[in-house]
Amino acid sequence: MATSMRGGGSERQVVLLAQHLPRQDFDVHLYLTHRTGELLAELPADVTLHCPGQAKTSSLGAVLGRIPGTILRRLAIEFAELVRRERIDVVYDRAFHNTLIAGHPAIQGLAVRRVSTIVSPPHAALPMVEKRFIQAKRRMLAAAYRRSAEVIAVSQAAADSAVQYYQLPADRITVVRNPIDVESVRASAGWQARPAGERQRDPLQLVCVGRMTPEKGQADLIAALARLPAEWPQRLPRLAVKLIGDGPDRAALEQQWAAVIGSDGTCGGHSLEFAGMITPALREISQADALVLPSRFEGLPNVVLEAFALRVPVIATMSGGTPELQVDPQNPTCVWANPADPASLVDALQRCADNPHEMGGQVQAAEEVIRSRHGMAQTIAKISEMLMG
Repeated sequence: MATSMRGGGSERQVVLLAQHLPRQDFDVHLYLTHRTGELLAELPADVTLHCPGQAKTSSLGAVLGRIPGTILRRLAIEFAELVRRERIDVVYDRAFHNTLIAGHPAIQGLAVRRVSTIVSPPHAALPMVEKRFIQAKRRMLAAAYRRSAEVIAVSQAAADSAVQYYQLPADRITVVRNPIDVESVRASAGWQARPAGERQRDPLQLVCVGRMTPEKGQADLIAALARLPAEWPQRLPRLAVKLIGDGPDRAALEQQWAAVIGSDGTCGGHSLEFAGMITPALREISQADALVLPSRFEGLPNVVLEAFALRVPVIATMSGGTPELQVDPQNPTCVWANPADPASLVDALQRCADNPHEMGGQVQAAEEVIRSRHGMAQTIAKISEMLMG
């Protein structure tokens, strides 16, 4: 189960699962609440796709939207009918929107094994994403996870948050970190190997990829750029930042940037481009001098795994499960900053610009991390085992 096939990290993980589950064991179906998104084209031809009546859902919304849980209950009942009709043996509900449907109390009698995945620390994600009936949904999700045969968290941070927020027993949650298909990522990016530490241009080309919502931290990045004219050493190259993505905060972010630039359209020589949606953004990441992840919370960011696979240095905040992408403090994989802290981001940007050879060492450490802990084969084998029971 997934919400859509838009190009987010969680959706990409669903595509990887659909592509790599062994067909001798699984006949793969995909349930989407919204049949949309560029990743639809990457689904294997043998995946059976199911979507609820979106038009019906939309028309009912105006009438029933004020009745708490009405549409959700109907979606759950329709989902249960689908499971029975298709004789589904196991449901993999990824992200809490799907768990609310698959684990709805209206279908408790459904005889199907259910494996649920928690992709972000819920104490931060649920209040940020959901604006209505948060406490009711929190209770429903807690009950739904308790009824799951297996609960997966993509990071220890997400698991610890779920234990506290949903009062789940710690031994009910298994951490299975997101995998990355290194060769596929490199092929899609048209990647060519370069010597580590070679990337040093003026201006430095940085890329930030993510939906424009508060938790992704683009506002903190712009606040950091606004500080650079007063704090940036003249000996360092200027920065040219490309924001890739769209979302409800885009207009506010554009206004924030417009308030700090001069007549030349830059902030003391540092520039920012709103590039909009580019999917996949792998080629842009591959060509950049560094990826910036200014998030305020994360489960385990897929875009950082992609940068690691492309041997691109990463500047990242220590938010949620992101620090788990570094195993050994003596072998850093990123230049770290504090979340929601523009001053800390300024320091990280300076360290990246000032130490190209250090960045080369981090790239090598990052590549070792994804090879040893985020390989496709071992992750698919683990999830397959949990699905089979």
